[in-house]
Amino acid sequence: MPDSEGHPDVEEMDLGTIFAALADPHRRRVIEELCAEGEDIERTCASFPLNLSKSTLTHHFRILRESGLIRQNDYGNSRKVRLRRAELESRFPGLLDLVHAQAATHA
Repeated sequence: MPDSEGHPDVEEMDLGTIFAALADPHRRRVIEELCAEGEDIERTCASFPLNLSKSTLTHHFRILRESGLIRQNDYGNSRKVRLRRAELESRFPGLLDLVHAQAATHA
């Protein structure tokens, strides 16, 4: 059962849901950028150059959170995201390597 903020437990992460989240190019770009950064890096949602409305950004980050790809933490009036790297690697070994490799071929 997801926690109070909508983050699923590792056992609840579903590959189909993750693939659906990654199918959108904006959401995939967020994950690609987080994959390229160091372990446990947190970024604000607005730090990603997506050029989308605030409500659309909120929607995309909700999809990423509910799929289990990211963890969102509230810090007062700021919300930061972190890739759930260790949890994803334990549940779906190699998935983030594939996302990162795909991003590198388009760079």
